[in-house]
Amino acid sequence: METRELLTALWPLIAFQILLILTALVSIARRGETKHLPKIGWIIIVIVVSIFGPIAYFMFGKGELKENEQYRD
Repeated sequence: METRELLTALWPLIAFQILLILTALVSIARRGETKHLPKIGWIIIVIVVSIFGPIAYFMFGKGELKENEQYRD
């Protein structure tokens, strides 16, 4: 399989991964506090651990907003 064919076949997965990473990073930046790890820890995990890092953040690190907490602008 040529490189061009491989990229054509994998572009949806690559686009999904980039979108997932960006969404997780924006969520971390806007959230006041994260669960289980400090923000920098979650940022490193999201960037380094590919697809599973952002999924882990959304499952375990995001937490709930407090009663009167909102996203920071």
